[in-house]
Amino acid sequence: MENNGLGGKSIILRLEMNTQEIKFGQVASAIFEAGGDMVAIDVIQASGNITVRDITITVTDSVDIGKITNSVKELKGVRLVNVSDRTFLLHLGGKIETQPKIPIQNRDDLSRVYTPDVARVCAAIQEDPKKAFTLTIKRNTVAVISDGSAVLGLGNIGPYAAMPVMEGKSMLFKQFAGVDSFPICLDTQDTEEIIACIKALAPAFGGINLEDISSPRCFEIEQRLRDELDIPVFHDDQHGTAVVLYAALINSLKIVGKSIDNVRVVVCGIGAAGIACSKILMSAGVKDIIGVDREGALVAGKEYGNKMWQWYAEHTNPNKVEGTLREVIQGADVFIGLSAGGLLRREDVQAMAENPIVFAMANPTPEIRPEEVEDIVGVIATGRSDYPNQINNVLCFPGIFRAALDCRATTINEEMKLAAAEAIASAVSDEERNPSYIIPSVFNQNVVKAIRDLVVKAAVKTGVARRIPRE
Repeated sequence: MENNGLGGKSIILRLEMNTQEIKFGQVASAIFEAGGDMVAIDVIQASGNITVRDITITVTDSVDIGKITNSVKELKGVRLVNVSDRTFLLHLGGKIETQPKIPIQNRDDLSRVYTPDVARVCAAIQEDPKKAFTLTIKRNTVAVISDGSAVLGLGNIGPYAAMPVMEGKSMLFKQFAGVDSFPICLDTQDTEEIIACIKALAPAFGGINLEDISSPRCFEIEQRLRDELDIPVFHDDQHGTAVVLYAALINSLKIVGKSIDNVRVVVCGIGAAGIACSKILMSAGVKDIIGVDREGALVAGKEYGNKMWQWYAEHTNPNKVEGTLREVIQGADVFIGLSAGGLLRREDVQAMAENPIVFAMANPTPEIRPEEVEDIVGVIATGRSDYPNQINNVLCFPGIFRAALDCRATTINEEMKLAAAEAIASAVSDEERNPSYIIPSVFNQNVVKAIRDLVVKAAVKTGVARRIPRE
């Protein structure tokens, strides 16, 4: 069933109707009275007194789809052929395909693209492996790789069920940045096997986008691959989220009139995204960050079973503040939620500093809903598309990989991520910026180019670019 982004869903009913027994208005009334809103009617077949139509209906989340279908079934002269939804129809046969860039029209074409002439190209790459970037798809191709262990809010659903998400990621790469990518879901969740598989696949790709791999394994997998490959490896759940969050914070601080080096930030949820967000904020100049997870505030000197928590405790919370979320959030300037829905209360936000910034990014239910605190916050953002200020990593990964491929970067470093965040923030002008508009739309066509240009400059400046592309 499709969520339309406005708190509703879409379904399609295929109905066979006998026009001698029932009028379409009766069908429409039954659907409306059951809570459905018809938005499209398509005639599929008409013969004599029998007509087959597809009725597209939107409903709110609270409406029972069964009530609508039962109302239709009870009508005399109507047969419910099937119920489908546009999301499932869109996924039939997959969402992406490969296409040749040039047609093969005769034997001469065949010999040049395949055999025997292709052997000369193979020999040239054998002599100089760097020519793979110019003579193969490597120059513009990214592998989108998952093991299906942490997919969306669904958890460990495995490689087969993860494929629709990875296919969607490939679509976004192509549409927003012209990057070719391919989804690869590995049927293993063994860290060493995953690393070995990706290293074996790497010759065909100019970059690796890791996706939906559970914590803490994702940290080791990414770091090992970064150390052992000479192409960019980017875990988007960590760094894509961090880049967009920092972009949102840049503009939020301008609205509330606070300086990044003077704010106190509380991060709730110290997983992959929480650690990456904290790291980028520290790189940007935040000095006082307190991380909170199920054991309360992470504090140096305590022993934690999770080695990433141990690292976090030793590098944050300079004043060694202890306590629960409710205790440590008092007086904080910024709350960053990457945890679970409903954890934050209105009283907690009231206890924060004046004009607090609240990024409640848990999905699908944020730590606190904007309508509960919009009158007492300076800025509020979520991860949802049906509220203003959606913090969505779609804003980051197409442009950052476009830049990395264009300059043939060996890695995506912290300077490149900071540059990407600054580019995203700059897409909202001084005139446009307000508490309900701190981050550009994912469909803003200026974002990818802005990211590409600044990230290329950062890559060149930090010495990780192997070529300087033309503007």
